[in-house]
Amino acid sequence: MASKILVIGATGYIGKVFVEGSVKSGHATFALVRESSLTDPVKAKLVQSFKDLGVTILYGSLDEKESLVKAIKQVDVVISALGRTQILDQVNIIDAIKEVGNVKRFLPSEFGNDVDRTLAIEPALSEFIMKAEIRRAIEAAKIPYTYVVTGCFAGFFVPSLGQCHLRLKSPPTDKVSIYDTGDAKAIINTEEDIVAYTMKAVDDPRTLNKILYVHPPKNIVSQNDMVSLWEGKIGKTLEKIYVSEEELLKSIQEAQPPMDFVMGLIHTVLVQGDLTSFTIDPSVGVEASELYPDVNYTSVDEFLNQFV
Repeated sequence: MASKILVIGATGYIGKVFVEGSVKSGHATFALVRESSLTDPVKAKLVQSFKDLGVTILYGSLDEKESLVKAIKQVDVVISALGRTQILDQVNIIDAIKEVGNVKRFLPSEFGNDVDRTLAIEPALSEFIMKAEIRRAIEAAKIPYTYVVTGCFAGFFVPSLGQCHLRLKSPPTDKVSIYDTGDAKAIINTEEDIVAYTMKAVDDPRTLNKILYVHPPKNIVSQNDMVSLWEGKIGKTLEKIYVSEEELLKSIQEAQPPMDFVMGLIHTVLVQGDLTSFTIDPSVGVEASELYPDVNYTSVDEFLNQFV
């Protein structure tokens, strides 16, 4: 029987995709929501859409241990989709899971780089260190886990062809900044595919106390690969403006938060090749597209079609 799943951070960017994906996968789905968030009309509408899907809404917060314990008692699996500012607050979830004692799997808020094997510099490094601290706390508490390492969100990286700080809604048709040589390989997956692979993993003994790497072969691409795919679709060559590593590092130092973090990610992923700087160690990790070949994932090439 499919596990009962609680999503914490359910109204966030990736959290809402987890809620919808959990329901779609046939899991009894619960979402922990702060009552105060319902004063935001966008979030209130989202919570109503969850209810319409049959999701059980539980009211509470990370600061209210009683509400957290009460929520966790009702489920088998806890997925945290908390944002950057709340990474360390996950210690409260760990404490509650430990107290309750019935959780079969905890998936902390990861969904990016492998924080134990990173080349990142500040300011991205600080966030990765916090995520690594949460991993160590989970292991110390002997809580069963899966860490989901997904690379980049397609919705964030692809419309800008890697120029994430520009927050473009569709790729440029005139010019593009290429970072360093543009050849470092990144890993880019759609948010829906990340969730689909994660849902396969929650009840799979092969992913218990392992890292699930979402590294499907067609989505291991460089910035040059992305630009070339786009140029092929629009039948036009973009003007390339090459930004050296030195120039990018200077821009990171001069940028204000959160833009310094976003530009730091560009450096980590598209210059240092952080996501592809290692091979998967089978003693600690498994690759999602190998485990679940039945997931018909969207390639970066296919994802770009919607913008033509």
